[in-house]
Amino acid sequence: MTLPLFLVDEAVLAGAASGARVVLDGAEGRHAATVRRIGVGEHLLLADGGGLVATCVVEAAAPARLDLRVEDMAVEPEPQPRFVLVQALAKGERDDQAIETATELGVDEVVPWQASRSIVQWRGERGEKARRKWESTVRAAAKQSRRPRTPVVSELVTSKGLAGRLAAASAAFVLHEDATEPLAGQDLPASGEVVVVVGPEGGITPDEVAAFEAAGARTVRLGSSVLRSSSAGPAALAVLSAGARWR
Repeated sequence: MTLPLFLVDEAVLAGAASGARVVLDGAEGRHAATVRRIGVGEHLLLADGGGLVATCVVEAAAPARLDLRVEDMAVEPEPQPRFVLVQALAKGERDDQAIETATELGVDEVVPWQASRSIVQWRGERGEKARRKWESTVRAAAKQSRRPRTPVVSELVTSKGLAGRLAAASAAFVLHEDATEPLAGQDLPASGEVVVVVGPEGGITPDEVAAFEAAGARTVRLGSSVLRSSSAGPAALAVLSAGARWR
């Protein structure tokens, strides 16, 4: 069984080496000591969310704190190619569900997209609050799936801004129910960004599709059925991972 992983600020592991003493406290410390009941002599992983991982042994335990000794340090390289999910804002927290599962399946960045047909609107403080919720969601999912790297949550993009992002990608795919070409079997670059675009409940408008195709994206389908906005992105990530990572 893999060791439990806890996410810490970069400063906790900065400069740490084998034999160093570090403290796990705060919310993660309470979870480790009180919920997981990790005790003296047990091992765990600390990660800074950027790929740095420390294997540690517990030397002392308190209700909301663990004193640890570092036994090993490692850096997990960033996967190549880099997977980016552009998720249209959706109602009923379906976009939250999408990015949570996509994180578990290996997405490296999620981009919130204010599509023309998105019912949900991110504006002002509400938009900032929603984005922080996305960050919390991917952080929790990365921890649960024991990922040393936490996906980046980018700033909200409009359709015009998204077209520019697609033009710069090494490969870009727009999921669309009318597409005839399957995502499975597509040639993927060895490096760079592979971007997948998932539209809102009402679908992607013809003008958006035309703009994205003009930017170099290819419209593709996952299968014969139409998936919800909460499941299309994760399904696409699974297809891409099977072709590039799960080998």
